[in-house]
Amino acid sequence: MREIATLDIWITIACLGLGSFGLRFVFLGLIGDRPLPAWILRHLRYTAVAVLPGLVAPMVVWPAATGGTLDPARMSAACATILIGLWTRNVVAAILGGAVTLYAMLYLIG
Repeated sequence: MREIATLDIWITIACLGLGSFGLRFVFLGLIGDRPLPAWILRHLRYTAVAVLPGLVAPMVVWPAATGGTLDPARMSAACATILIGLWTRNVVAAILGGAVTLYAMLYLIG
């Protein structure tokens, strides 16, 4: 592994901080007090639906707990979560059902 200079780390941190501030400032500082058009609000409604699978999918397909190999307990929990969510249309019920399925499968499989 190569040694990274302290200045390079601080430059990277500063650039990431400025970028993060800039992204938030565009929405909160520049257009935060104005009403958004209906077509933008319609698209923003699906942001959580698009981000959540992107966060969860790597933990299901390549879990660190198993060294990156496919795990039947996590796959069955993901399938149960999807099915319960489609059946009940309730996010909390889907999450709880997936958690119960995960722990039950981990207990049964070992």
